[in-house]
Amino acid sequence: MSVSVDGTADGKAVDGGLLPDANGKDPNPVGQTEGSKWQRPRLTRKSLMNCCLVKWIIASTTQQGPDSCDGELELSMVRHQPEGLDQLQAQTQFTRKELQSLYRGFKNECPSGLVDEETFKSIYSQFFPQGDATTYAHFLFQAFDMDRSGSIRFEDFVIGLSVLLRGSVTEKLRWAFNLYDINKDGYVTKEEMMAIMTSIYDMMGRYTLPSVRDDSPYEHVERFFQKMDRNRDGVVTIDEFIETCQKDENIMASMQLFENVI
Repeated sequence: MSVSVDGTADGKAVDGGLLPDANGKDPNPVGQTEGSKWQRPRLTRKSLMNCCLVKWIIASTTQQGPDSCDGELELSMVRHQPEGLDQLQAQTQFTRKELQSLYRGFKNECPSGLVDEETFKSIYSQFFPQGDATTYAHFLFQAFDMDRSGSIRFEDFVIGLSVLLRGSVTEKLRWAFNLYDINKDGYVTKEEMMAIMTSIYDMMGRYTLPSVRDDSPYEHVERFFQKMDRNRDGVVTIDEFIETCQKDENIMASMQLFENVI
């Protein structure tokens, strides 16, 4: 979602996505209409193009010009050569043509074949100039960097995007849990959840409408954590996380926040 400094996105006022309003309630969550149960939004080409990472890649592809290769991934002089196109197509929900477009842009932006954390920070600072995206970009990079190598391969990049954009509800929730689990110990603490939520609020910025109060992240986390920590041991397991999210329509609706900031 591209947002300008005056709080508009693509010429329209930003409604804060799924951030709570002044009463701590989620204003008309995505995929939910008044008087109806939450339904998973259908992914369209337009919603795919709202993804910041996809916009970044496609813009680079456009700048590069028409592709001159014969349809296979072009394996030029790069430090890391990606897996074959057929294998990636089998591992993701992307079509062959989409993978080709994503790789051309990826290679143009990252000739080494690897993305570093500074690149992620640059991407999100461009799309969210009204806030501070540094911390959120750091956490998001960690979630993509599964082997903790300090860089992201094209395979990891598109597999993660595939889950976030076209994965099942359970797959998306597992990915979200991994994002919240900052130290990757298999548990999410209230402090970790607070750190992620605060980073999202910081990135969205004070120009987001309705305006975000300083205590909003705390209220959001308190409400979520109380529902998720069922045995009151101070941590949330992945089973507690998934089960609670799937049974609670408000939480499921709020989880769509990630689709606004990926």
